[in-house]
Amino acid sequence: QVQLVESGGGLVQPGGSLRLSCATSGFAFEHFAIGWLRQAPGKEPEGMLCSSSSEETAYYLDSAKGRFTISRDNAKNTVYLQMNNLKPEDTGIYYCVGHEICANKRWFWESSRGQGTQVTVSS
Repeated sequence: QVQLVESGGGLVQPGGSLRLSCATSGFAFEHFAIGWLRQAPGKEPEGMLCSSSSEETAYYLDSAKGRFTISRDNAKNTVYLQMNNLKPEDTGIYYCVGHEICANKRWFWESSRGQGTQVTVSS
């Protein structure tokens, strides 16, 4: 059974940092791409970035470039999202998604997904 479990969200002040984790099981993690998606209140989901199985990062959201970094630990079947210089507009529920390849397509973002973790950026 494919499972992805996000954690690490919370309340942070503007300019602060958070590291989210996506723990996975039930599939060959080292052969899968993992992406991060977020949904702000009242808005459509946004695909942000994706790490391929070869650890290449594709950025799909301009505002993530230079602030968000994705990394993976194949020994722990876990992907991390390091978020720096957080802004109030980064507030939302963050989800990780798993698929064989990265793609900024609806079918990718609707693949296996965790339950999400809430990130709130506020002073």
